[in-house]
Amino acid sequence: MSSIHLVLGGIRSGKSAYAERVAAAIAGCEPVLYVATGVAVDQEMEERIQRHQQRRPHNWSTLEAPLNPVGALQGQTSTASRPLVLLLDSMDVWVSNLMLEHEGTPRLELEARIVGAARRFADYVRETDCEAVIVSSEVGHSLIATSQMGRQFQDLLGTVNQAVAEAADKVTMVVAGQPVQIKPLGAGA
Repeated sequence: MSSIHLVLGGIRSGKSAYAERVAAAIAGCEPVLYVATGVAVDQEMEERIQRHQQRRPHNWSTLEAPLNPVGALQGQTSTASRPLVLLLDSMDVWVSNLMLEHEGTPRLELEARIVGAARRFADYVRETDCEAVIVSSEVGHSLIATSQMGRQFQDLLGTVNQAVAEAADKVTMVVAGQPVQIKPLGAGA
């Protein structure tokens, strides 16, 4: 039976470390497939990626999928070898990557494309019968960005987070390293 657990939090809130603990607990001694959306575009991002890699157990495998996690997952797994648990880290970096990839696309078209991609990922999880833990930043508690692109990112990510939270069985907000359950398993709207 598949499930989706969305883990939200601010920058440096501990959301990734918490999501890794959740994925490890679900997997037990089975490996986790870590779906990485980050790209080492500069030294700071490279260091961030290295910290995440060092924290993960050695038996976990990593799939780099900065633009199309569903396509990457379909390309690497057969029905017999699909992961029991996958961890996507992170939805906000994925949204940023897609915004940059489709720069110049009209706002409504871009929103439809990105929200559609997030919904397809949730559908894929359901179809493959795996347990997914998805990490994303919560932008609703931050200042309104001063640039048009920053505001567009905040709006898009907020909309994507809502769509994924709607599809999720469980939503947890991590604040200062402490998980706060937002949506329990089986809860309706």
